[in-house]
Amino acid sequence: MSELPDFHSAIVYLINADSARATLPFQRANRAEQYATAFWFNELVRETAEGAVIRQYLVTAGEPTRVETAEITLRQELCSPAMSAEKVAMTGFAEGWIHLGDLGVAVMPDTALYAYAARKGWSWTTDEITDGVAATEEDIAALDGTPVPAYLLGHPVDAENGAREQALVVGEIVRTDEDEIRWLGTLPQGCVGAPVFIGAGLGENSFTLVCVGVALPGEGPHPIATFDRIRAALLTVAPERRDLAPDVTVAATAAAVPQPGSVEPKRRWWRRRG
Repeated sequence: MSELPDFHSAIVYLINADSARATLPFQRANRAEQYATAFWFNELVRETAEGAVIRQYLVTAGEPTRVETAEITLRQELCSPAMSAEKVAMTGFAEGWIHLGDLGVAVMPDTALYAYAARKGWSWTTDEITDGVAATEEDIAALDGTPVPAYLLGHPVDAENGAREQALVVGEIVRTDEDEIRWLGTLPQGCVGAPVFIGAGLGENSFTLVCVGVALPGEGPHPIATFDRIRAALLTVAPERRDLAPDVTVAATAAAVPQPGSVEPKRRWWRRRG
């Protein structure tokens, strides 16, 4: 594993600082299969004088959600007060997801998740991928046939004990001749459904962090469902289903952008070899 340049170190820092509590590993309960990663996303509905009106979802690849009972690993930093149990089982899991057309992506409105926590006597303390970070059509159009460094925040499966610690997997994405965005190389088991980031250059030594989309199952280079298409699909969700994700107003906050190389990453990361 080689050292990343300062530019990359700054991207790693921003992902960890803003999104470390956004991901959640799950699998089919009582079976060593259907391992995946989900993450929280705030869909921007409108801007008001009081702040941004958002709807919140858990987002992942669609195929792993098609299980009746799922086992979810709850990291202590996601719960207040911290849960004594690391794993919980959710029955009726498949019924809680809305599949977004043929994108291969599923979303779960936050209502059921917050209700579950309330029944158990705790509350969620998460980060979210915000609408401002999620890729726009312009961000996706800027990608071409040249590989771009990319960063996936997921929960690989430890081959020895099955643990699902968070890791930042470093690789590349590229636009193919079929006009698809794909992750070059293989993904560790358990990272399907995870968010994929890039640092989009703004000139000189500046960049903006962009969440390109969701890593999907596939043979060879994994396809990525991009956020421009996810946004469009969310607009078609039936109103009665969207009501399950009530509008929430959140005040705008400002975050300082770190200087490259100024802070060490908080999470372990892997660089995909050649």
